[in-house]
Amino acid sequence: MSDAHLVLDPRLIVAPINRRLFGSFVEHLGRSVYNGIYEPTHPSADADGFRQDVIELVKELGVTTIRYPGGNFVSGFRWEDSVGPREARPVRLDLAWHSTETNEVGLHEFAGWLDKVGGELMMAVNLGTRGPLAALDLLEYCNVHSGSTLSEQRRTNGRSEPFGITMWCLGNEMDGPWQLGHRSADDYGKLAAMTAAAMRQLDPGLELVACGSSSASMPTFGDWERTVLTHTYDTVDYISCHAYYEERDGDLGSFLASAVNMDKFIETVVATADFVKAVKKSSKTMYISFDEWNVWYLSRFENVDKITDIATWPRAPRLSEDVYSLADAVVFGNLMISLLKHADRVTSASMAQLVNVIAPIMTEPGGPAWKQTTFYPFALVSRLARGVTLLPVLSGPTYETRDFGEVPEVDAVSTWDKESRASATFFVNRSQTESCTVTLDHAAVGQATSVTVQTLTDSDFYAANTREEPHRVHMNALEYSMEGDTIRVIVPPVSWTAVSVNF
Repeated sequence: MSDAHLVLDPRLIVAPINRRLFGSFVEHLGRSVYNGIYEPTHPSADADGFRQDVIELVKELGVTTIRYPGGNFVSGFRWEDSVGPREARPVRLDLAWHSTETNEVGLHEFAGWLDKVGGELMMAVNLGTRGPLAALDLLEYCNVHSGSTLSEQRRTNGRSEPFGITMWCLGNEMDGPWQLGHRSADDYGKLAAMTAAAMRQLDPGLELVACGSSSASMPTFGDWERTVLTHTYDTVDYISCHAYYEERDGDLGSFLASAVNMDKFIETVVATADFVKAVKKSSKTMYISFDEWNVWYLSRFENVDKITDIATWPRAPRLSEDVYSLADAVVFGNLMISLLKHADRVTSASMAQLVNVIAPIMTEPGGPAWKQTTFYPFALVSRLARGVTLLPVLSGPTYETRDFGEVPEVDAVSTWDKESRASATFFVNRSQTESCTVTLDHAAVGQATSVTVQTLTDSDFYAANTREEPHRVHMNALEYSMEGDTIRVIVPPVSWTAVSVNF
């Protein structure tokens, strides 16, 4: 058995924890919306057609800001299609996912659903096939109280008060050749800067997100950020990051260390943004919106035959409905640790996605909804992480990986809430063979009055929750020992653990 040591010191503050770190993402993709959050014929459906069992799970998950309506979908989206009487809304072919979009759920319906779950709307505008004028029209429709044609149209459509959307994404993954309207960093940067400036003329208080790279493996990564920020630095507040991880070639060791890649990704984007800041001699700090992140078995999706016959583009097909294992959840929880460790610069994040599509919540039409393994780390971190993130002072064993070289077996982060004198520590054991004794040293805080330890583990690293076995993998209480100013926990191989302490 190996040993790791972690110091809890409230003087080592990284940054306050922004609640937007616990955001999610709903795209008009697959069964995310239709037969996901919305199913009027379901026994649990409310008067608006939304599944109440899903609403309760979303509340339990604790998501905050929700990015909408895409994603790749937004680059072909005409927002006007999604408002007004449902029977008059056009049916469109969605080129992003080769599906048929009915627009039955649109802006008003989704905003109403957000009211039910207590979420904040983060709106994406189409800079793939549209531009500043359409973005301005949407902003006017959403945020102007009354008196203009578009604001009065919103009121006629049933929303007398503005939506009051603060956070806006200027397009999506414009560096990707798969994107409708894909363009160079220089061309996108000019368009984004123009759109941002125009939107601020209407509403100076907006928070705007420019598209960063769709992954750190893109050939333009780094130079894309530098070029885009050179154009947009003065007019936007965030640069986005997107990252998805999967186990490849049976290399579980590298997969379990995926957060090492996320750490490097964030730090590289921060360095690039700070370079542009220095060149511009600006006093402004650029923040990161990590508005797509998750475990996603993209290789499985790419190997499926694409829908090509325009006459057969289905409505709400089953796309990217990954079934997550324990190992996936451990990696997922480790990615949350990475986001918290960088809370000084990552102040918004959107776990992609929320229901059915690479999601922590699954549903069956007319049937049950259940929690995937990834539900548990997200729900616990969202509930327990309060106050500030603390700088991890961690020592422990390492192991060798194919993709990342030598990496720590244990990764961890702690949070501290001064007002309630409560801390939460989240750590992962990446070892596939060894349990680890983790010692949490809290001498800098004082005497612990109560301790709760929960872990996510299973003897089968690939165990998953399914419709047939919805509770196979779940959080379990874990024994601990206390001696003086330390708490000791023995964590099993391939596990994710949360320790909450009151002082």
